[in-house]
Amino acid sequence: MKKTLLAGSITALLFSCTTEQKEMTDTIAFTPPTTETCDSVDVYFGDTVPDPYQWLEDDYSKKTNAWVSKQSKATEAYLAQIPQRENIRKRLTQVWNYEKYSVPFRKKGATYLFKNDGIQNQSVLYQVADDGTEELVLDPNTFSEDGTVALGSVALSKNGKLLGYSTSKSGSDWNTIQVMDLESKTLLEDSVPWVKFSGIAWQGNGFYYSGYSAPKKGEEYSQKNEFHKIKYHTLGASYTDDIIVAEDKEHAQRNFYASTSENEEYVLIYSSESTSGNAFGICTSPQEPITWFDTSFNYEHSFVGINAGKLLYLTNDNAPTYKLIAINPQAPEKENWETVIPASEHLLESVTMANGKLLVKYLQDVANKLYVYSLNGVQETEVKLPGIGQVAGINAYNNLNTAFFAFTNFTTPTSICMLDLENNETSIYKAPEVDFNTDNFITEQVKYTSKDGTQVPMFITYKKGLKKTGETPCFLYAYGGFNISIKPSFSVSYLPFLEAGGIYAVANIRGGGEYGEAWHEAGTKQQKQNVFDDFIAAGEYLIKEKYTSANKLAVHGRSNGGLLVGAVLTQRPDLMKVALPQVGVLDMLKYHQFTIGWAWAADYGRSDDNKEMYDYLKGYSPLHNVKETAYPATMVI
Repeated sequence: MKKTLLAGSITALLFSCTTEQKEMTDTIAFTPPTTETCDSVDVYFGDTVPDPYQWLEDDYSKKTNAWVSKQSKATEAYLAQIPQRENIRKRLTQVWNYEKYSVPFRKKGATYLFKNDGIQNQSVLYQVADDGTEELVLDPNTFSEDGTVALGSVALSKNGKLLGYSTSKSGSDWNTIQVMDLESKTLLEDSVPWVKFSGIAWQGNGFYYSGYSAPKKGEEYSQKNEFHKIKYHTLGASYTDDIIVAEDKEHAQRNFYASTSENEEYVLIYSSESTSGNAFGICTSPQEPITWFDTSFNYEHSFVGINAGKLLYLTNDNAPTYKLIAINPQAPEKENWETVIPASEHLLESVTMANGKLLVKYLQDVANKLYVYSLNGVQETEVKLPGIGQVAGINAYNNLNTAFFAFTNFTTPTSICMLDLENNETSIYKAPEVDFNTDNFITEQVKYTSKDGTQVPMFITYKKGLKKTGETPCFLYAYGGFNISIKPSFSVSYLPFLEAGGIYAVANIRGGGEYGEAWHEAGTKQQKQNVFDDFIAAGEYLIKEKYTSANKLAVHGRSNGGLLVGAVLTQRPDLMKVALPQVGVLDMLKYHQFTIGWAWAADYGRSDDNKEMYDYLKGYSPLHNVKETAYPATMVI
């Protein structure tokens, strides 16, 4: 129930913006633990930068753990005294308790899906019979008594008899792959450790996976991840004998990934240097050499399927909004690539092969459109969706006239839809029953002007009948990075806030992928300030249009979004009343020195790139721009 606790804390903080509740929380005593400093300094291009908290980088030390414990206890003691917190917790528990389903997937005529009965920590895998009967296959809630072992990837063998799945402990990125015999529900002896950033791709009597060499003892969670590789594991063999299929001994920070085509004829190989761009190619077995199609790392490529012996790929190679191409594996040179669906003004998000057709998904002004195309790239019809929102997880097969996908928006819980490809009819396969009246709420999409004149879209959700007085608490969220599009989606965490009359706003700022690669690049490296300006302008728009006021505005972001909130917090502390940077990248000078941080440099740049990049990063790095001023109520998570 960690999500419930977090959401309850967030909502309680938001509503502490009201005058009455502010007086309540102002009476709660809070004395933060003192933090020891040291004399450590770092030097960048002749510039000396103090780093008084460097000792906290040793996350294994007793001293660091004692500090973390004191911080956590002090924070929890404060939050526990907020009067409305328990009521929010109860409401969240109520509304969270509904059945949730994944998009079904098939193998050898059998249908599988994940289901959560409401408040289970992890969803459970079931096999579903034609009459709807569900048979338990794998329950990750039984992996450990305290719930700290999580399920990662799952993959069924081609014959449908074996299930490969990965698990991780205590939130670690390290995974171990195990294999289950589906008929007997027993585990085979195979156990593959030190798997990281990997799927499971079956071929023949084994599977491909990605990982690293075993780390040094005591450095499992802090050692820099280098020399990633693809391996092939043969069932019954020791993982120490696994075959290395792809690696790069000269470039320590390249990552490798593998998948297989539906018929297992081809192994699809990818390599990446950062979060943007990949090299791609194929092989036919673990022993065969890889045929690389492109090794420039300048573009993104993803496999779609096989048509008439040619490999279909989605790519943004000279197509910022993506296109679909066909590659002849017998003549894979770039000059022989054929365009099947050309790029358009809208973002081509995905293409799925579906029994002699193509299901083509576009993103148009941050909402999805779904179409049926012929295999030669001709649009035939538009699929009718339940409304304006997001389509996700499309699963379709070459021998089935039915396709499945998920649909959601800010006021619609995720429903599983079924598409009859023969009649182009969409029906609901699984629809959740949520204790929340969606008819009472509305979402509008606006466009506002950022600092440099760019028009930025934003979704605003609120209770019908809202009067714009400037006195309504508002929760503003954004991400703004790594080509990730923040599309309409339903989340229980903000429902009590909406029910109490609050406003939930999501800004689709630059750095994301909402309008293709150009929108992404406009928020990277020395254009990163555009991201912060877009977010600041979103807050200013909400205030100007009297949705809320600076005294009633809360801002939130996670990971790269945590950096966003940290930067805006230090640049414009007057803009908001509450700031919630969660797992943020907050030290822009040293982020790349730890675990997988180096892979983010394509978006951020590095402080050791050159003097100009160092100056730019230091100019907005949240850790290095804290000053003596009146900051909003802030909880760093």
